Amino acid sequence: MEVHGSLLQRVLVFSFCVVGIWTAYIYQGVLQETLSTKRFGPDGNRFEHLAFLNLAQNVVCLIWSYIMIKLWNSRNAGGAPLWTYWSAGITNTIGPAMGIEALKYISYPAQVLAKSSKMIPVMLMGTLVYKQRYSFPEYVCTLLVAGGVSIFALLKTSSKTISKLARPNAPLGYGLCFLNLAFDGFTNATQDSIKARYPKTSAWEIMLGMNYWGTIYNMIYMFGWPRGSGFEAVQFCKSHPEAAWDILLFCLCGAVGQNFIFLTISRFGSLANTTITTTRKFVSIVVSSLLSGNPLSTKQWGSVVMVFSGLSYNTYLKWRKLQRVPKKRKPM
Repeated sequence: MEVHGSLLQRVLVFSFCVVGIWTAYIYQGVLQETLSTKRFGPDGNRFEHLAFLNLAQNVVCLIWSYIMIKLWNSRNAGGAPLWTYWSAGITNTIGPAMGIEALKYISYPAQVLAKSSKMIPVMLMGTLVYKQRYSFPEYVCTLLVAGGVSIFALLKTSSKTISKLARPNAPLGYGLCFLNLAFDGFTNATQDSIKARYPKTSAWEIMLGMNYWGTIYNMIYMFGWPRGSGFEAVQFCKSHPEAAWDILLFCLCGAVGQNFIFLTISRFGSLANTTITTTRKFVSIVVSSLLSGNPLSTKQWGSVVMVFSGLSYNTYLKWRKLQRVPKKRKPM
């Protein structure tokens, strides 16, 4: 009964993480697309300083995680110290900044197309840098999910969406997305390594450490010199309160979403987290398509089956691994 109870608990926690990540980041994706394409105020100006979103989100998530630690989980002895996150903080600052800047040059579906193969660099970095081992079926799941999202995003791209871009430039946009993937692969593998070295580290502590360094690096980048772009971003928000409100909601979604992401990494590892977040991007496009009244084509429904086949197979593999765990024998 104890084994079955533990198994049910893991399934419930995993399902809770899926719902939390999907809800927070689907709405955040809507806000992100709005901030990158909308013209604010009577003058019709765009919000050009998209990297400011990462700084704002770091600050909000840093405060959020600190409060959660004080309320629910005071720092334990044996947890990872703050200095261990400095290298992951660098890549976690540069990578998302490149990904969000890409929205100036390529459409949101195109960005999803480029970033949907995130599972592959995570597995490659884990194998090459940290000597982790993945099975062949895990690679099959990764390719199914990434391939399905990529096909769907490619088919959804339209000239109407591209016309909303600030400065269309496909090579530059895709280049930024692929660099984003490279940095994210290092970040996720490093987080797994930290968790392995300090197994008592909680999800809140991981969130605090990552956003602590992210805040420092982004503050230097945005406000480190007199004409830093951060000053212009603050001035834009003062002139356009609607943009400031969207940024606040964007940050709150990120704070809630990061809670679930770090909880997933802490309990299930970065590959499970990447599976959930990649599928979330797919669901975001489905929701956007339904809200805009665009029916899915046969090929797009084929990509739906492809993605959820990969996700279902991945879930089945996790169940098989849990079934193989040997039961502890009670002493006579």
